[in-house]
Amino acid sequence: MRLKSYPQRDGKRVWLSDDELQAVIDEAENNRQMIAFLLAGRCGLRRCEIVQITPADVVETPTGTHLRVWEDVAKQEHYREPPVPDRLATYIEAHTDAAGIAPDEPIVGVTAKTVYRWVQRAAERLQAESGDRGWSFLDVHDLRRTWGTNLLEQGVLPSVVMDWGGWDDWETFRRHYLGEFSPEAIRRERGKVSYLEGDIPRETGRITTITGSAGTNSDSMS
Repeated sequence: MRLKSYPQRDGKRVWLSDDELQAVIDEAENNRQMIAFLLAGRCGLRRCEIVQITPADVVETPTGTHLRVWEDVAKQEHYREPPVPDRLATYIEAHTDAAGIAPDEPIVGVTAKTVYRWVQRAAERLQAESGDRGWSFLDVHDLRRTWGTNLLEQGVLPSVVMDWGGWDDWETFRRHYLGEFSPEAIRRERGKVSYLEGDIPRETGRITTITGSAGTNSDSMS
């Protein structure tokens, strides 16, 4: 988990590792919650968008399965199409069939505030289990943040990430995403530092050995 303070308000931005994101998804208490968490963490949806997605918005295109995320649900004039993982498409199909959800009805069927509370409760359970206070800062938007950063690190073109995520301001996107990195990136870069893992190589010159007595060592105190 990576934390970074907001510049102008309290709280912290959070980037989750793949394992941590999966831990959040695994905390889902039912199919609706799991779909909501996946829509945020694997498709980059905002919480107001999560509650608007219908079965009809899951579409097959020449480039694979995508979501149609409408800017204005009423007018349905402009939309973006982030890709949908096969796992999520299967969950959506099974859930809508079992629950009898019509093609034009919301899949999750709750308010955006409820989705926010779902993520908070999942984070509270993960904090209690792990003792990591970082979970207390987790918000729905952090799942989207993790998604966008992960795409960039996997080599997806920034212009494509912007299109999938609905970002239209290049400067804002560059400042908040191109300059950031995930816990996986930190782990990868840390692995390049030779002295962080394993035995510390013996160096030439004077070596101070700490003893059990405070303020003393094996070197003479001349």
